[in-house]
Parts: sequence; structure tokens; C-alpha cells
Amino acid sequence: MRSTYSDDRILQCAFLRVGSFPEILACESVDIDLCVCSLHLKDLLQVDTALRQEKHLMFIQILKACLLDFFPKKKPDDELCQKVLSKQERDLEELEKELQARLANTEMLGTGDSGYVSLADVERKERELSEQLIDNMGAFWKQMESIQPTLMDQFKCSSSKARQFMMTLTGRMIVAEGLLHDSQDLHVLDTLERTMGRAHLARMVEFLRTQIQEETKCRLAAISRGLELLTVQGQLSGRQKEELLTQQHKAFWEEAERFGREFTQRGKDLVQASQARQAEAAAELTQTQEEERRSLLADSQLTSDPGEFFKAFHEVLERQRLTRSDQEGDEDTWITEAMAALCQELYCSTMGTFQKFVDSLFLKTLPEVTSLPVAECEILRQQVQEQAARQLGQADRFRRRQWGLLCDLLEQDKRVWLEEGTLSTVLQRQLRDHHESTIHGVLSRFSGLSEESSRGILQGHELLLCSALRRLALRGTTITALAQMRLSGKKRLLQELHEQLALEQGVSPCLEEHQWQLLRALEARIQEEAARLEDEAQQTGLRLQQQLLAEAQEAGRLLQLHMERVIGQALLVHARNVASKGRTREKEDFKRTLVETVVESVYVTSTSVNRLVQVHYQAVGKLLQAHEEQLLQRLKTLQGERINAYKLWKKQEFSDPSMESQTADGTHGASQGVQQRMLSQQKRLLDQFTKHQQGRLNSQRQKAQELDQLQAQLETQLQEAEQTLISELATLARVPLPENNPFSNKRGLPEKPVRTKRKKPPPREREDLGTPNDDHLALADHTTGPLRCEGFQPTAFLLPPVKCLESGNDSSQEYPVEPVGMAKISNTSGRSCWRGYEAQGPLSSTAGVPVFKSH
Repeated sequence: MRSTYSDDRILQCAFLRVGSFPEILACESVDIDLCVCSLHLKDLLQVDTALRQEKHLMFIQILKACLLDFFPKKKPDDELCQKVLSKQERDLEELEKELQARLANTEMLGTGDSGYVSLADVERKERELSEQLIDNMGAFWKQMESIQPTLMDQFKCSSSKARQFMMTLTGRMIVAEGLLHDSQDLHVLDTLERTMGRAHLARMVEFLRTQIQEETKCRLAAISRGLELLTVQGQLSGRQKEELLTQQHKAFWEEAERFGREFTQRGKDLVQASQARQAEAAAELTQTQEEERRSLLADSQLTSDPGEFFKAFHEVLERQRLTRSDQEGDEDTWITEAMAALCQELYCSTMGTFQKFVDSLFLKTLPEVTSLPVAECEILRQQVQEQAARQLGQADRFRRRQWGLLCDLLEQDKRVWLEEGTLSTVLQRQLRDHHESTIHGVLSRFSGLSEESSRGILQGHELLLCSALRRLALRGTTITALAQMRLSGKKRLLQELHEQLALEQGVSPCLEEHQWQLLRALEARIQEEAARLEDEAQQTGLRLQQQLLAEAQEAGRLLQLHMERVIGQALLVHARNVASKGRTREKEDFKRTLVETVVESVYVTSTSVNRLVQVHYQAVGKLLQAHEEQLLQRLKTLQGERINAYKLWKKQEFSDPSMESQTADGTHGASQGVQQRMLSQQKRLLDQFTKHQQGRLNSQRQKAQELDQLQAQLETQLQEAEQTLISELATLARVPLPENNPFSNKRGLPEKPVRTKRKKPPPREREDLGTPNDDHLALADHTTGPLRCEGFQPTAFLLPPVKCLESGNDSSQEYPVEPVGMAKISNTSGRSCWRGYEAQGPLSSTAGVPVFKSH
């Protein structure tokens, strides 16, 4: 016979929907394996809920401690602190309510009005639960992100202080996640022990309940043999024997059915009583534990030692969870003992009824039917009881062997669970290494980020990774339970074959040839089913592991999106800092004041301004030309170094003795197989690709560093040129530079400020001014429009257009500023550009100001 359990039949197999362990004990003909595993899944969900609630409590306390540390002037009952904490608590409550509503909806999917559920529904429900829990985890991450802008908005703190706050909060949350991960591992093992114990207790009660059937079969068989003996002796006719045997079968089996009905009815009463007791005890324990938590939070001092407080708080919550678990375990033990006592009570009552049936048959009915003396009937009754005792002894030995096989199966299942847990740990380690290497590789490509920013990004990534891996670890345990549920049918079939073999082997020590052939055929069938079970276990494990890996990829995608947003924000802050570097408020104010003063200064002439601008353009042109030459030289040097490094690497690769030995082994093919050689070659190619990629990355990083150095050098030189121009112009206009300013030069400044604003002549004197002198040019009105610059900012100091007064009227003429010191050069891309500044012209009288472009 081949196994009739296919994937479709297993997934569509319906089993009783149970909410607690006592319900399994009270129900008859229940699939114990599937029901116990479903309770295991429910316990894992409770573990996840308890740890999530603890995480939320720890988060609020950590946030409170960080607020007190960073804002020592704020008291714990400060209105602003309470406002922030209350908002976070409300957000967490809303998050939890939303999750519980979604979990309740998922729990009701596919249930209908039936009290049974299929394995396909269970797998679909667990998959949807996992997706919802991952979404909830992502929502919690987003809530943590909202704290930094809240601090900057509510507490009016700087961005650097807010970042330090978030780093401290993240560091403490990493410690909390580590505690939660250890606690989860402990509770997973505790849940596994409870599941194995429940399976053991349920099997024991089932054995006690089915024992009455073995008693009935053995006693009826003994009675049938005794009546057959009377029939052979001629004391009883065949028709009389059949009538008496039919009456006994009916009486015995009715009594056995009464035993089952009464056990089920009274067992349900015990279950209800147990559930009521458990609910009452759980309510009292919950209230006591809640008061204990409140007392601990009220008496604690967060500012003294936050780390010790969080550890003590976690230990209290851990002890409370273990207390609840022990309470549930004690209740399981109590209901099992109550069920066993009920079964023993009903068994004794049924055995007494069976004895009455036997006494009535042999001491009343047979003497009347056969006219045998009562003494002979008593002897026959004793012989029947001895025969029944022998058969019950054989049945008891078989049941002991059957119980031993069942215990071995439970131990084997436990080993499988532990092995899967070990494999899950290895998978988590691999995922951690992969994600950590990825984030380090990404950050290594951004040389501009500061060490503090990189440390904050890595810290945030560590927190999110710990949370995601903890969720995946629990999901891995769920996958193991689902795999065991899929394989329960095949394991049950194999268990029945082992029991049948034990029964056949215990019939008689001496077997005939055909009996030996049947045993050998049964052993071969067992080996075939065991191999099929092992193959099915591997295929089922692979299929479910694919689901776990898909969920791991989804969690990784969520983590990647979060980290992309965080890194993008860090790069944006870095770009803003670079853009605002050197552009202080005092410096911009001084420039604006200098422009206004120069416009009205009588000491600034066209010749002097042109001379300063020409010198400035020439200096900038020389700087750009030198920068271009240095850039080309450094690029050529780096290219040569990279070519030399690549040649050296290829030379070392071909001269590697391990490679030669691998090639020789691959050529001869005597010491290793084709598959091993292919794996070796694949590993070698992957190593080469990794080294080549790392070499390119190092080369690009070195190139970026060199370009950053040249850019910083050019930036400094251009700033010095700008400072020189401003200092020269300030000296020309007799404008004093502010103290401790960067606009000093070698020529120095006058000790006393000179009045630079001239008086306006009366209108009648303006007609006698005569021919304008080129050496006395006035600057245009500075109120015509704001100054603006397109192009490079460090040298963006602009002069207003020059006006020259004409004789005989008040009109003025604007002269465009010609580009001075322009030279056409070629950049690295091969395109030509103008070095220095290029003025847009000719300037119209309505333009207001000239606009310079830097290239």
C-alpha cells in the first residue's frame, strides 16, 4: 500500500478548532497532533504580543529618561515632557488597537460557522499575521523617526542636540532589543516544552480512555471461547450460543458506550470549571502584576542609573510572564489529573458492571439453559476469567510497547524542533552579516559623511535589524510548527505500522514461514514509508523555508527603504552644511554694508575699481589654471597606480599555488568529482569578482579623496582671493573692517574711519560742474535692485554698474564692465570654457546691476 496522504488532502484536512488544552482532553476522536500544534501557534502569538507590549513600555520609559538627561531643567511632571510622552503613548495605543483589529479579522477568515479548521486556513492565517506584524514593526520605526522633529519643534533645541538625543535613545533601545531577543528565545523553548508536555498528557488520557475498549474485546473473546467449549461438549446448541453471545456483545458494548458518553459529559463540566478557575486566577494575577509594575515605576529614579533601572524593569516583566506560564502549566496538570481520576472512576464502575454481566451469565443463565450444576458453571466462569486475564496481559504488554514507541516519537519530534531552531539561528546570523556588510559598503562610498553621522546611521540600522531578526526568528518557529502539522499524517501512518509490527512480533516467539514472510514485508513497508517521510519532510521544509526567505526579503526591503530615507536625510544635511560653509551672517552683513558705503564713497574711481577687478580676475584665472593642471596630473597618477595594481593582482593570481593545484586536480580529475571542481571554480570566480570589485571601490574612494582635497584647496584659495578683493576695496573706500574678521590683508587699514559720504550740491551748482573727469566716477544708485550672483559663491562679490555724470544735465551713463583676464582653456571633458568671470553686456539703463557668471 502506498500512502494516501497527498499535499492537497493534508492541506484540506479539517481538525477541531480548540482554544485551550482542556478542550482537547474532553473531546473524543480528536487529532491530538494538529490540535496541540495549533495551540503552540497560539502560544507563540501570545509571546509576540507580550514582548511587543514590553517593548512599548520600555520605549516610553527610555524616552522619559532621555528627556530628563538632555533637558535637566525639565522635571518629570513638566507640562512639555508630559505632552510629548502622552502623544507617544496615544500613538502606541492606536497602533496596538489597529493591529489587534486586523489580527481579529484575520482570525475569523475561513472559519464560517464550523467548529473545524483546515491546515490550509491555518497556513494562510499565519502568513497574513506575519505580514501584519511586519507592517506594525515598520509603523513603530516611523513613530520613532517623528521624535526628532518633535524635539526641535517643542523644545526648540538645535539639530545637533536632537541627533545626540536620538543616538542615545537608539542605543538604549538596542540594549532593550537584546533583552527582548534573549527573553523570546527563553519563551520559545518554554513553549516547546509545554507543547511536548501537552502532547504527552493528551496521549496518556487517550490511552486511559481507550483502555475500556481493550477490556471489552478481551472479556468478550474469553466468554466466546467458554461458550464454544460448551457447544463442543454438547451442553449448548449453536443457536443458543449465538443468542447468548449476541446478548453479551450488546450489553458489554452498551456499557462501553455509556463509559464514553459519561466521560465526555463530565469531562466538559471539568473543562468549564477549569476555564472558570483559570480566568479568575489570571484576572487576579494580572491585577497584582499591574500594581507591581506601577509601584516599580513610581518608586524608581530614572536619572540615577537608567541602565540598571531598565534591566530591573525587564526582569520584573520577565518574572511576571514566567509566573503566568507556570500558572497555565499548573492548570494543564490539574485538568489532566482530574481527567485521569474521572477515567479511573468510570473504569472501575464499568469493570464492576462487566463482572456482573459475567456472573449473571455463568451463575444464572447457563444453569437454566444447559441444566449444568452451579459448581461446574463456577469452574467454567473461573476458566473464562483466567483466559480473559491472559489476553488482558498480552494487551497490556502491547500497550506498554505502544506507549514506548509514542514516547520515542515525541523525543524525535523534540529533536527536530531543536535542530530547526539551530538552523534558524544560523540563518539569522547570515542575514545579520549580509545586512551589516551591505550598510558598511554603502557608507564607505560616501566619504563626505561625518563620523558622527555614520555612527548614527549604523546605530539606527542595528536597532532595526535586531527588531527584524527577532520577528523572523519567531516566524521561523511558526514555520517549524506548520511543517510538523503537514507531516502529522505520514508520521501517524508510520507509527501505526510500527505498532502493527510490535503486535505481530509479540504474538508468539515461534513463527511459521508465511508469518516470517509477512513480518519481513511489514518491515520493508516501514522502511519505505520512513524514506518517503524523510523525503517529504525535506520537500515540505524547503517549501516553507521559501516562504520564510520571502518574508525575510520583505523585511529587508522595509529596512532598506527606511535606511535609504535616513541616509538621504544625512546627505541632505551634509550638503546644506557644505553649502553654508563660510557664509556667516556677519560676513554677509559686512558685504552688504560695504556695497552701500562704496556706492556713496567719493574715494572710489573707475580706474581704481578696474584695477582691483583686473587683479582679482587675473588671480582667479591663475588659480583655476593651476587647479586644472593639478587635477589632470592627479588623475593621470591615479590611473597609473590603478593599472600597476591590476597587473600585480593578475600576476599574483596566476602565480597562486592553490590555484595551480586546483587546476591540476581539475585536469587529472582523479582526486575530486565534477561537482566539487565546479563548486571550487565557482568559489574562485566569486573571490575574484569580490576582490576586483573591492579594488575598484578602493580606487574610486582614493580618487574621491584626491578630488575632495583639490576642491577644498581651490575653495580656500578662492576665498582668500575674495578676502583680498574685499580688503582692497574696503581700504580704497576708507571703510574699516570689523574686529576679528577674515577680511584682513597685508596692506592694513587706517586707524581712524574717514567720512566717505559727500554732501549733495545745490541744484544750481550742478550746471557748472563742467566736463566730467574719468578719474572721478560715481557709482550707480544702489536702490535699483538687489545684488545677485549666478555661479560660484565664494568669489561672488559684485560691483554695481559705473555711472559718469555728463555736463549740463543730471543724466548718467552706464559703462559695462568688460571681462578682464579671460583665457580660454579646456576642461577634463574636452569642452572649452572661459576661466574667470564673464560680464553680461551691454548693460541697459534699466538692468540695475551687472550679473557675472563663473565657469
